[in-house]
Amino acid sequence: MLFEVGLLSTRAAQKTARDLLQTDYEVEAVVAEALRSLERSMARNPRELIIETILEGYRHEHRLLAGDLIDDADADMFGELFARAQQDGKLGARVDVHHLSHLAQMHVSEGVRHWAAGTYGDRSFADVVTRDIAALIAGFNQLSA
Repeated sequence: MLFEVGLLSTRAAQKTARDLLQTDYEVEAVVAEALRSLERSMARNPRELIIETILEGYRHEHRLLAGDLIDDADADMFGELFARAQQDGKLGARVDVHHLSHLAQMHVSEGVRHWAAGTYGDRSFADVVTRDIAALIAGFNQLSA
């Protein structure tokens, strides 16, 4: 049930990203809006529940890696964005978008956990994690050049 709670928030963030892909988008701006959507969703829940949801997400990923479950593409928040950005020339042609998306999702999960624990203080989850993911994207693009 906890995993499903997290999945609903992820789907809302994906919808935000998908809607923005219909415009003249910038990758970092789409990431930021998707994460703001996720932050609004998180703010409606007790922080302890959020931490438990992240921990359940880690257990779910472990079961996936162990082969006990079939991969759930719904949990991939940025795969569609990064694939589209690559098609549109906003990400380098040699960027492994699947791997980039996985690393970005790791930043999101850890960011949620740290935000829920209060380690960001007054800083916005979306602002902190968007900067991290933007640095990740920039690094991948530089390596791809």
